Amino acid sequence: MRKAMVIGCPGAGKSIFARRLRDTVGLPLYHLDMLWHRTDRTHIPKEEFDERLKEIIHRDKWIIDGNYQRTLELRLKECDTVFLLDYPLDICLAGAQSRIGERREDLPWLETEFDEEFKQWIMDFPENELPRIYELLEKYKGKREIVIFRSRKEAEDYLLLLDKKVMGGRNYA
Repeated sequence: MRKAMVIGCPGAGKSIFARRLRDTVGLPLYHLDMLWHRTDRTHIPKEEFDERLKEIIHRDKWIIDGNYQRTLELRLKECDTVFLLDYPLDICLAGAQSRIGERREDLPWLETEFDEEFKQWIMDFPENELPRIYELLEKYKGKREIVIFRSRKEAEDYLLLLDKKVMGGRNYA
């Protein structure tokens, strides 16, 4: 694994998974929300976002955290591994709610409330976003390692196993 994507519904825990993956395998991590958003809750122009993203995906190694459907295939063309966190809607809603009031390295501001528009976007994600994600993953099936987690336990078990593999291969002499 040299270039990995972490995608899934907001609130699923993509950023947490991506940080744990980074800490285990040592790849640099980029959060798309940090690329797109400014601290004043506005965002950069699409063209500037695309240029920044292209700079990242052409690097030798990375983990990219975030969906951004418009650029999903661009990242799929460059990655070797995809992690999809496809969790039940109630888990994602609870995850998004639980991070209100917490400072995060993956968002340039502090969320102080569960924005109703964002909540609705999460609720619509399984119907509006997920089918396109699966369609693209099917297109790259066999060309990329695609790992789909249906629960947090599956993701946790994967990370624990990966950590054992990485630790087993380290030489501390």
